[in-house]
Parts: sequence; structure tokens; C-alpha cells
Amino acid sequence: MTVSNASARQSALDRLIANAPFLARLAELYPDDVARFLSKGTDAACAAVVPPAIDDDIMAALRRWRGRVALLLALGDLSGEHDVAATTRHLSDFADTACDTALAAAFAERVPGEAPRGLAVIALGKLGSHELNYSSDIDPILIFDPETLPRRSRDDPDEAAVRIARRMVEILSARTGDGHVLRVDLRLRPHPEVTPIVLPVSAAISYYESQALPWEQAAFIRSRASAGDRALGEDFLAAIQPFIWRRSLDFRQLKEIGAMSDRIRDHFAQGQEFGPGFDLKRGRGGIREIEFFAQVHQLIYGGREPALRVPATVDALAALAAAGRIDTDVAARLSGHYAALRRIEHRLQMIEDQQTHSLPVQDAALDAVARLDGEADGAALLAALRPLVTDVGACYDRLVAERAVTEGLPRDEGELAARLAAAGFDPPTAALQTIAEWRGGKLRALRSPAAQGALETVLPELVTALGAAPDPQATLLRFDKLVSGLPSAINFFHLLAAQPALARIATRILSLAPTLADALAARVELIEGLIDSRAFDAPATQEELMAEWAPGLAGLDYERLLDRVRDRVGERRFAYGAQLVAGATDPLDIARGYSDLAEAALRVLADATVAEFVEAHGRVPDSELVILALGRLGGRALTHASDLDLIYLFTGDHLAESDGPRPLGATTYYNRLAQRVTAAMSVPTAAGKLYDVDTRLRPQGAQGPLVVTLDSFERYQREEAWTWEHMALLRARPVYGSDGARAALTGVIADLLARPRDAAMLRRDAGDMRDKIAAHKPPAGALDIKGGPGGLVDLEFAMQVVQLATGQCHDPNIASALGCMRAAGLVPAEVVDAHGLLARMLVMLRLTAPDGEPATAAARQLVASACGEPGWPQLLAAHDAARQEVATWWASIRRAEIQEQEMEE
Repeated sequence: MTVSNASARQSALDRLIANAPFLARLAELYPDDVARFLSKGTDAACAAVVPPAIDDDIMAALRRWRGRVALLLALGDLSGEHDVAATTRHLSDFADTACDTALAAAFAERVPGEAPRGLAVIALGKLGSHELNYSSDIDPILIFDPETLPRRSRDDPDEAAVRIARRMVEILSARTGDGHVLRVDLRLRPHPEVTPIVLPVSAAISYYESQALPWEQAAFIRSRASAGDRALGEDFLAAIQPFIWRRSLDFRQLKEIGAMSDRIRDHFAQGQEFGPGFDLKRGRGGIREIEFFAQVHQLIYGGREPALRVPATVDALAALAAAGRIDTDVAARLSGHYAALRRIEHRLQMIEDQQTHSLPVQDAALDAVARLDGEADGAALLAALRPLVTDVGACYDRLVAERAVTEGLPRDEGELAARLAAAGFDPPTAALQTIAEWRGGKLRALRSPAAQGALETVLPELVTALGAAPDPQATLLRFDKLVSGLPSAINFFHLLAAQPALARIATRILSLAPTLADALAARVELIEGLIDSRAFDAPATQEELMAEWAPGLAGLDYERLLDRVRDRVGERRFAYGAQLVAGATDPLDIARGYSDLAEAALRVLADATVAEFVEAHGRVPDSELVILALGRLGGRALTHASDLDLIYLFTGDHLAESDGPRPLGATTYYNRLAQRVTAAMSVPTAAGKLYDVDTRLRPQGAQGPLVVTLDSFERYQREEAWTWEHMALLRARPVYGSDGARAALTGVIADLLARPRDAAMLRRDAGDMRDKIAAHKPPAGALDIKGGPGGLVDLEFAMQVVQLATGQCHDPNIASALGCMRAAGLVPAEVVDAHGLLARMLVMLRLTAPDGEPATAAARQLVASACGEPGWPQLLAAHDAARQEVATWWASIRRAEIQEQEMEE
């Protein structure tokens, strides 16, 4: 190994650990692979990572294999030992093998002893061209041969094929504690809303010969038999070659090719300037335009020139240049730009294994991407990408202009343009093109005649609702993204047509609340919950929620219960967010509703987890699990994005042992049980994610045991706890356990908080802790409601010092505690009002401007109204005044601390 190789590998590892949390976690899990990479290089390290055997625990084994492959390919990419082409080829080979392994496992479970045959995986898109992304889904079509598919004696061939295919997809896609292997999207098959996930080969051939749409022809440019019965797959592809590569294009096809290119450009690039937030895949001058540049030329000329029928984009550009169909210099430039854009796309996806294509908006996140790639910072990365994007856009502009001149792009109806303009689309051009794309069947959800009919039914009301949104064009694009993720839009459009008010609510959500828009895109059926007028009633209490859920949860096994609770929580959380968007409910009432929702979920899942644990390990005599909530859950003031701060405790003798078939000592018993409760609340399942759980506020923090006895907790708090830990207890509230255990814990906390305090030491400790927090976590911006001078953190520190010093008003809810303190003359009235404003702003901004991003102009008005102000300027003025009141109060407490120190000196 040369010095330069060693340096490049170490640099890759250093950048990975510093800037890519997902890969850094993998590096910790697989240190031997890292060591092998550092000493022997990427190829040698990859050669040592072999696919699992199907007799292993296939779900876990495949996921561990995927983690090791992902880590090593990232290191190879970052070190320069693999270029983009090699990386995408290896990723595609991994996906092929994963599909083969999952399919073999599915066959082994269904028909043991039979070789996998009679079912083929046809890869489309980037997998079809061996250009798979670092964190991409795959878009296969599954076909089977009823004559050769092994099956049980009584199985219908179609049913057997579906069962095997469904199991294969589950093995690959299901999210477990080890993550997933591949996201599998089967919606490119014919009529996905009505067809089974795997098609008889004869039916598939018949469809593509007679009914397929022009966009499907383009999709099959990048296709191959990638897994399963490859002979069957290759026979199928050979049969439909005349559909893919037509020797002559009729006028309709020529117009559709031009329209497809135009729609993609205008749909994804409208109003998007290059810079932070730029979509490398879909933006003007991005990856998609290079791919489409090649594919349009292939569709036009490939029917007569077989040499052009190559799936990979760079290979296609080279073939087109060699055939004289495009300029050699253009092919070379676009190939280089493609490699550079794909490389940065991989960097984006390496950071947290997310299928993202957009440059981060936040400076720190953009800098991390840049440093991962070896650039100094985000500005340097943007400077490197800008000329590439500009050149790609110019090449694509010329393609569009050429197609417009030679083929005459169609114009949409003037009546629709007038309707769009009247509705609020000014100008209506981009909206016309998006709707033309819908009508042309480009989106998967709109391919069938039934879906097209539903579209036409809802379109008048939909245009009205979209036009009434604060930003009609942006809302239209978000709505299009939502529809593009649906297997079928038929029911969704029929619902909106039957309930026009839902269309207005949906467009308002899409335009004002990105968090809710993402939830709706993942589960479009969430909108159905808003049909019931009770969805806008006051938030339900914990008891009401549990009574409402009980019938639907009864009798479910543990895994299904986890999914069902996630569904119920998601529906309620979405409805509460919709109430905020509608301006129907005080944000502080919604914060209490969010908290009751989380507590109800915790009680249901903890009960179920305890019951399952007891079956294996029995119970510890005279003992039980108790859960203490702190922070926002303890104070019943969660936001849409809050995590849960929990401390796990148990009652009884720590030397006792459980009485089940596999007994455990009490400490081990409750630590394992608490881990399972945490997993029940936080691990993503097929139904999604529930809550993040933070247990670091427990005695001795992350270094201490996860669970301690109630006696140990009390002893620690009396003898070892820091002042800040007692401050945290002011917002503590038992949320799980028997009435007696919760009452006992409440009593312990009350006694601890009532202890006499040295006021001077209290102020000094609190001031020191606040200074440490400020140094460790500076405010994210002027509207960091919690951080910075006069923010909610300052307010809580000030009130907690007063609460502990006086021994009064120990209510976990901040608003209630401030009310008590105001009545006792312990807090200025202006501070109480300031808390109300800041707390409402926090709830609203967590929904409308997640991740600290600036709120849009439309969302600003919503936030202002929810906080009782007529507009954004007035809200900012009130916000500044509120912070000043808090800062003044906190400063007065700090001044007393300084004066005491001076007197001591």
C-alpha cells in the first residue's frame, strides 16, 4: 500500500465519521471491515463481505450485510478508489443479489426444496441501467410463468406467485431494528391500482403490445432481467422489444416525447434558482435533464439503430455521439457533469441514508455535505456545481427548442388557461403544463381510464382550491408530489370531489405546514379523518383516547398492535396539526392534546409490552415498572415534533427474582423491559415512526443504568444530584404505574422539591448551568424561541430558581406554575404574558417551519394570527418585547447572584 493510498483511505474515513452520522454508526458496528479497508483497500474489503445464506435469520442477516456493503462502498467512493460508475455498478449488483437471496428465501419458506424458478424480477430505472443510487428505491416489475412456478398442490398459481412475491418484498423492505435492505416500489406495473403485484408473463406481454402508454416505452429503455428466473425475464423482454424500439414514430408519439420533456422541465424547475435547496435530480440543469436528453434521442433513433439501445446514461451519450446523433463535445461534457452531480447526490444520501436529492438549506448541513466531498465548505461546493448545472440547462434548452420547432408542441385549451388565471395562477403557464402531465397519464396514479375520469370530476373544484392557496403554484407542485406517491388516485379524487371542503383543507395544509404535507404524502388516507366534524373539536383527553382506541386494539398480536397504535397516533397528530392550520384551536390547547396523545400511546404500549414480557419471564413479586415523564411531556406541553423525556423506575426489592419460565433478577428484568418499552415507542415499523425517547435525564445520565429502584432514585436525588437535576424535577410527572406507585413517586418528588435551599448557591448553580448550555448550544437564529437571551430556556431557569428558593408553585405545567407564581407575587405579570406568546410561537413554528427553516410568507400570517397578532411585523415586535421582559427578569436574578459573590469577596 502506498502512502498516497493510505492517506486517501484515512481521509475518507475521517470525513465519513465527521460528516455522515449514518455511516459513522456503521463504522462503529463493523470495525473489522474498516480496518480491512484501511489496510487492503475497497475491493479486498468488499470481497470479504459475502451475502448471507438463506437458512440464516434472513431478515437480520440481509440487513447486516447491507450495512457492511453500504459502509465499504461509501469508503471506496470517498477515497476515490471507486468512481461513480463503479459505485453505482456495485450498488446495483448488491441489489440484484439481495433480490435473488430474498426470493430464494421466499421460495424456501413456501415450497421447501424447490429451486427458485418461474418468477422473474424485471429491473427498471436506475437499477435497470446498473446506475442505482446510494440510497435509492428499486422499481421492478414482477412476472411469473404459471407452468413452471413451483407451488403447493392445492395452490392456485396466481395466489402462489403473489404470496412468494409479497414475502420477497417484505424481506427486502420491512423496517426492523436493523433498518431495511431495499425500498421496493411496484407501482410501475400495468394498472397498479387493480392488478396483483406479480403478473402472468402472457398478460404482461399482451398489455405492452396493445395498451401501454408512451411514458412506459421510455421506462423500458432502462430494463433488464435482474433477479429470479432470468431466462424467463429475458424471454419477456425479447417479446416486447418491438414495443420499446419502434422503427417509426407516429405524430402522437412525437408530440408526447416533446410534451414529456417540456413537462418535466417546467414541473420540477419552476421558480427554483440554483443554490441551497436546489434539487440535483429534478431541478433545471440537474440529473434528470441529462437522462432525459439521452432518452429522447434514443426513443427517436433507437428503433432503427440497435447500437443506441444501451441502458446506462453515460453509455447512451457515447453511443449517440458515435452515431453522429449528438455533438461529441456535448456528450463528453454531459457525461462529466452527470458523474459530478451523481457524486454529490450520493454525498447527500450518505449522511443519514435518506433518499434525498436536494442540497440542504441550512448552512451547517450544506457545509457537512461539502466537507464529506472534500470541499472546504458549502460555498465552495456551490461554486463547483454552478457551471455544471448552467451548462446542462443550456443543453436541455436547445433540446426543447429543437423539439418545439420540428414537432410543434401542443398548447392547452384556452378555457383552462382562463380558469387557472381567474383562480389565482398568475401566469397560468406552469399550471397548464402540470395539468397536461396529469391528463397525459405520466403519473402512475393517473394511468387508468378510471383515474382520468376521477381527475376530470375533481379538477374544477381542485383548481379553485389550489388557486385560493397563499402560493398557488408552490401548492400545486406539492399536490403533484402527493399524487405521484399514490398507487392510485381514484379514491382520493372521488373523496375530494364529494367533499369540496377537504380539497380546501388539503391545499391549505400543503401550502402552510411542510410537516403535515409530508405525513399526507406518506398516508393520503389521513385526509379522510377530517371528514368528521369532530376532528376539529377540542383535543381528546388521555382517557377519551384510550376508550376510543380500545375496541380496535382488542385481540391484536403485539406486532399488529404496534402498527395500529402508530396509525391512531398519526391520525390524531395530523388532525391536531390541521386544527392549527385552520386556526380553529389555541396552540396551547393543542400542545396539551399532543401530550395526552403521547401519554395514551405510552400507557397502551407499555401495558402490551409488560404483558408480553411476563409471558416469558413472569413478574417480580411486589414490584412494578413506573415511568416518570419530564420536560414537555411532564409539563403537558408537547409540540408536533417533541421527543419524550422519560425516567424508568421500579418498586420493590432489587435483589428479588421474577417467577416466570425464564426467571431474571429484578435489575436485569426491568432494564430489559424498559428497553422493550422504549423500542415499542420509538422503533419504526411498517406503519412508520412514533416518538423519539430520551432517557438521559435518569440518575447519572447516560453512564447510569437505564432503570433503578424508587429507593435508589430518591437516595440519588437527596445525596448526589446536581441542582439542575432538581430543576428538571419541577416538570416531572409520573405517567405509568399503579395509582399507589405513582402517588408514592409524586410524594418523593414533592419532598425533594420542598427541601430548604441555599438561595445564593441555587442562583449560582443555575447561572453556571445556563452559561454552559448557551456555550454548548447557541441560538439557531433570531426566532429560536427556546434559545438566546429572553427565550423559553431563560424563562424556565428563572422560574425554577424562584420555585426552588421559595418552595412554592411546584406545578409541572409551566403556564399553571406561572399563574400560581403571579398570584403569589413571585413573577412579573408581563413575564406570564410573554410566556403565552413565546409558547404559542413555538408550537406554531415547529409545525410550519420545521428544522429551524424560515417560515414562508403565507405561514407567517398563520403564526401571527394564532398568537393574537394582526400580522407578522406586529408579531415580531411582540416577540421582541416578550423576550425583553424575560431577559430582564432573568437578569435580575443573575444580578443577585453577582452581588452575593461580590459580598463574599
